[in-house]
Amino acid sequence: MEQIKTKEQLNEHISHCTACLNQKLNSKGKRSVLICGGTGCLANESKEILEKIREEIKANGLEDTVEVNQVGCFGFCSQGPFVKIMPEDTLYRTVTVADVDKIVKEDLINHNIVEDLLYVDPATQKKVAKQDDINFYKKQKRIALHGCSVIDPENIQEALGYDGFKGLLRALSMTPQEVITEVLTAGLRGRGGAGFPTGKKWQFAYDVASEIKYVVCNGDEGDPGAFMDRSILEGNPLAVIEGMMIAGYAIGASQGYFYVRAEYPVAISRLKIAIEQAEALGLLGDNILGTGFNFRIGIRLGAGAFVCGEETALLNSIEGERGNPRPRPPFPAVKGLWGKPTVINNVETLACVPYILREGAKAFNSIGTEGSKGTKVFALGGKVNNVGLVEVPMGTTLRELIYDIGGGIPNDKAFKAIQTGGPSGGCLTKDDLDTPIDYDNLIAAGSMMGSGGAIVMDEDNCMVDVAKFYMEFICDESCGKCTQCRIGTKRLLEFLNKITEGNGELADIDKLESLSSTIKVGALCGLGKTAANPVLSTLLKFKDEYIAHIEEKRCPAGVCKSLIDYHINPERCKKCSMCSRVCPTNAISGVPGKEPYVINVNKCIKCGTCMATCKFNAIYKG
Repeated sequence: MEQIKTKEQLNEHISHCTACLNQKLNSKGKRSVLICGGTGCLANESKEILEKIREEIKANGLEDTVEVNQVGCFGFCSQGPFVKIMPEDTLYRTVTVADVDKIVKEDLINHNIVEDLLYVDPATQKKVAKQDDINFYKKQKRIALHGCSVIDPENIQEALGYDGFKGLLRALSMTPQEVITEVLTAGLRGRGGAGFPTGKKWQFAYDVASEIKYVVCNGDEGDPGAFMDRSILEGNPLAVIEGMMIAGYAIGASQGYFYVRAEYPVAISRLKIAIEQAEALGLLGDNILGTGFNFRIGIRLGAGAFVCGEETALLNSIEGERGNPRPRPPFPAVKGLWGKPTVINNVETLACVPYILREGAKAFNSIGTEGSKGTKVFALGGKVNNVGLVEVPMGTTLRELIYDIGGGIPNDKAFKAIQTGGPSGGCLTKDDLDTPIDYDNLIAAGSMMGSGGAIVMDEDNCMVDVAKFYMEFICDESCGKCTQCRIGTKRLLEFLNKITEGNGELADIDKLESLSSTIKVGALCGLGKTAANPVLSTLLKFKDEYIAHIEEKRCPAGVCKSLIDYHINPERCKKCSMCSRVCPTNAISGVPGKEPYVINVNKCIKCGTCMATCKFNAIYKG
């Protein structure tokens, strides 16, 4: 691979790559098959689908007219695996290996759309052939996810043909201070949780006199249900590399590190390939494009500790120390990795940087709200019809996110809450549905943006149990360095266990609130200071459920096992004996065809198998 040594050569190379990619995606003479290669689809045999399509294309002599590529995540995870045919832009969903034969024969050979693989709009029951016509995609805008589901993430030529390194080219024609000013003007805030202005962080590091500085990409995505950073690294790793290089040029750093958890093997593999290909082209290394800018990148793997998502604990981990947070100040931008000025941005933040330099600060600043510019990627999950990865302009309401993009709640259940910001965030209710999503609005409503997890809950969720779930996670993941987090969160969990087991007292609510406030004030790091948020948030929005558990010894949602019993309605019971046959403890007795069945509550372990099995809705919780 011939190295690119000047900016002019890179411009020419990008123009050539762009023409090739456009020809591939838009040519009416040759067709392209794009297959989702995100982790979710890979788990559902998309790799096998890819291999089978290649086999069928070869068997049918289509190699000269059809090209097959693996691309990144399409986002609509609950409908994967995806196969997209270009240039027609036909999108097939929930594809299996068994479907390959008809895709090849009907579409690639006979140019007929395979109707039964198209998305069906649940509201109209109409089949939708094109991706952009599906409601899930209509209100999205891809900036951080630029290139995902379009380019082959393991082919740097395609990344360069899809706007890659155009932002870096412009940055290298500016002074470092001008680059920082551009990012400040754009209004980019850190997408990792706290929302600190990215340009300010860069400015702090730039202003410190030091011959050695570092840029670190925080890819340690630990929130339950979150997969935003993973999908970006899997779909377009070169964009994040470009963002890191721009940051390095701006602050005067020549070394960058990616810190990615080892549970992301696909993301790590593609990141390594992108770095190797960039080095081979001369886009990473010494005297890049003849500008005198030197930059190299290393990868460090995290072992899955949630606390290493906190930036100072992450630095300790890179240095080979235990991943415990450091007291601040000094902040990493002043004294970070090995005591040198260090800018730490998460994957999504760095993925937004090339857009700002490529399109200009004004373009980015024109999107979003007054205090929160650009877009935000969310991992939308839980009790919502359309589960997946969503990137929306700041200012999009929760109602639009859940109902227009997410398709509403399954089985016509009532919406109850949405947890944003992961364990450090909080629950928002139906009263908050019209809240425009941005950093300040979510905090004012009692939650936070966080890294972008968004878990929807319906009427069947117990909010005390939700608080307990997050507190169990926090207790398991606490690094143990400060007393407030190490001991305080365990005491919170003990109170929650006591309440869900039916042994709570009203005084426990006051103790929960008091202890939560103490933890919030006294914990060392940001994760510790927000550790009590699940408790505080559910107490604020759902105190009535706490009281029902304590005073009435009742779980309104029928979730907490100690507070429910299973019963059989004799009028609905058809005496079929199915419930008795599936009961693991033989707690159900009756005579088939002669008398209604009865559950012995003393033997019942409340597994719910009988209720799931009964076709006549005869079993209920009470």
